[in-house]
Amino acid sequence: MLHNTAFIQDFMARYKYPEEAVNLFTEVLDKLDSNKSYARTFDALYDKFEYHKTRLDGKLLAKLDILAARMGYSRYTLHFVFVLSLTRELWEQYGLMGIDEQIYWDTMDDLRCKLLECIECKGVPGTFVADWFDGFFRLDRVAYGRFQYQLANFSERNKPFTMSCGHVINPGDLLIGFHIPSSGVPLTDEVRFASYKCAWEHLHGLFPDGRVIFICGSWLLNQNHRKFLPENLNILKFMDDFEVVDSWESERFGDAWRVFGRYADRPVDEWPTDTALRRAYVDWIKSGGAPGGAAECVIMFDGEKIVR
Repeated sequence: MLHNTAFIQDFMARYKYPEEAVNLFTEVLDKLDSNKSYARTFDALYDKFEYHKTRLDGKLLAKLDILAARMGYSRYTLHFVFVLSLTRELWEQYGLMGIDEQIYWDTMDDLRCKLLECIECKGVPGTFVADWFDGFFRLDRVAYGRFQYQLANFSERNKPFTMSCGHVINPGDLLIGFHIPSSGVPLTDEVRFASYKCAWEHLHGLFPDGRVIFICGSWLLNQNHRKFLPENLNILKFMDDFEVVDSWESERFGDAWRVFGRYADRPVDEWPTDTALRRAYVDWIKSGGAPGGAAECVIMFDGEKIVR
């Protein structure tokens, strides 16, 4: 198959990929087009994925790693090119299923997010979390505006949880999980509620009373944020949308890369303080605060407002 399609070029242009990334990915695609040995290996993996004979998991990625070494590229780069090669097929599936095209473009913006994370953290265009994309290409996860959503169940490890409105969530109950991509779009009231409303429009039929329950587990919901983040940060407004099911803190800040990027593995004294969030974290940790933390939280939404 020809890999350097006009669709992929237009796709990268739509999201304004960095020039270094476009040039590198185009070079890889051209090499796949011109070398039958490389193409056979790549295309065989593509076909297995498209015909549901494998998933975008460790086994497939290990084979791509071998091919990347043969071709002389970082495995992160070839992982991303493989994901790019799947985008047209998914676009066609959205069309056949009558799904709003804007949902496709919002969903696929996650590739840009992961690309920029890889450039920042690994110093090379690509992705270091390629298996994450499996959910998108299996249509298990979609974006409605700012957030990404997928079916979830209240964990069996949890006890029944009574929300402030009186509704009881029992282990095993259907919920809607959502994720917060690093898109750079501020978590303003307008942006958050536009996403909740769009998700409600598509998903409320799954709930007997039409009130959707969202669940999110994230470092952004770390309850210590209320102690040290500046009051004007949108993160705190986002946290106020939720009711806390469980929260925890940790002496290891495993999500430091999400805040400090390439500097995350350096001593705290070398962390940059060029944003309000970075300054707040540095000050908090230096004052003895627990570096890490997260929470699992829920929202009930009726289409217009959060139900309390």
